[in-house]
Amino acid sequence: MNADRGSSGSVSDLVARYTYCGWRYQGGWKPLHIVEAKDCHFTDSEGRTYLDFSAQLMCVTLGHGNPAVVAAIAEQAGKLAYVAPGFATSARAELSLRLLDVLPRGLEKFFFATSGTEANEAAFKIARMVTGKTKIISRYRSYHGSTMGSIAATGDPRRWAAEPAGKIPGVIFAPEVHCYKCPLLHTYPGCGIACVEYIGHMIENESDVAAVLVEPVVGTNGVIVPPDEYMPRLRQICDAHGVLLIADEVMSGWGRTGEWFAVDHWNVTPDILTTAKGITSAYVPLGLCATTAKIASFFDDHYLSHGHTYEAHPLTLAPAVAAIDEMKRLNLVGRARDTGAYMGSRLRDLMVRHPSVGDVRGLGLFWAVDLVKNRESRQPFNTPADKIDGRKLVVDSVAADMMARGVFVQAWISHVVIAPPLIISREEVDAGIAALDAALEIADREIEK
Repeated sequence: MNADRGSSGSVSDLVARYTYCGWRYQGGWKPLHIVEAKDCHFTDSEGRTYLDFSAQLMCVTLGHGNPAVVAAIAEQAGKLAYVAPGFATSARAELSLRLLDVLPRGLEKFFFATSGTEANEAAFKIARMVTGKTKIISRYRSYHGSTMGSIAATGDPRRWAAEPAGKIPGVIFAPEVHCYKCPLLHTYPGCGIACVEYIGHMIENESDVAAVLVEPVVGTNGVIVPPDEYMPRLRQICDAHGVLLIADEVMSGWGRTGEWFAVDHWNVTPDILTTAKGITSAYVPLGLCATTAKIASFFDDHYLSHGHTYEAHPLTLAPAVAAIDEMKRLNLVGRARDTGAYMGSRLRDLMVRHPSVGDVRGLGLFWAVDLVKNRESRQPFNTPADKIDGRKLVVDSVAADMMARGVFVQAWISHVVIAPPLIISREEVDAGIAALDAALEIADREIEK
């Protein structure tokens, strides 16, 4: 049977029968058959079109089908589809120059992988080799990838299934910075940013700390934006203790927050920055681990014990060059700031009409809407254990209702993540928020139960 010629049902059935889909129960999975996508919309096999209000997995930064990136893929495939990483390529050189222009100043040496989780694995190895230390301090309410090192450094419940093997010795967790629901039960600004000071306390009371790993703006786990004092103070703490700072910008990078990278909001340069997703608008898989020249110089006379077959794969690098050029041409960083401010005001309006909305927070075109059963206690409808145990989640019902209205959005435990392509128009923002407005009636009714 030729799946391309089969009905939508047969394609969906074949995919569900013969392939796994990550982070879900496999039974009952009925994937929608998608056949094409353009700009901020994608279309299923029945001809119905959906507004992509989360840029798929918060990654299709340029929107779907950008001609320049598609052309770069085709041109590179025809010219040089693959060569081993020990060789030089024009795409590798050109992308390096583009990165020097857009990354925080001081990040000057690059390891190219094929995903964010691989970029983090490289960062961990580099930090441990350079410092001669082993421990990584990560935070709860974080996600850093699915491979063994990255999942061990992940604070959210996706780590649980990997334990105890996934609990790699040397990873310890600090409290997240989350002023809406502070894990230390403090209130900003009178707290003195206790959550970041506690990281200093951890370093002082732990031996052998190589690095602190943070998402500058937390992604899937709630689009948590830190107070302005947090990142500069974290930089000071790391410097004072000789500990490296790793910024995981897999989701918050590439204009998503209204700057090229989220750390730019606070003028902080990490020692290592990892990223992926929007670097190619997710058209091909590419991850990046960028380090300072000081770190790079260590490996002039020390063996770099890391690498893989697809390192610096030319077919992944050429579209990244095109994607960066397109972001500049379309002024997408500026558009993310402007359209994001409009989106934020529209989302905050929802709190007036919907008692189930506990918090709205975000930066640029990166937003979360928290759903709660009680605004005063800030108690969510569901918990991480509910997610892992397969219980029905209120937020999934909201997302399903939006999908039925022609708007796709990502949902996670107790919030929706709104992160559309940076090319989105205000009219499309309005359409997406109208669908969310209607779907929130489901959550409002749950409060009464």
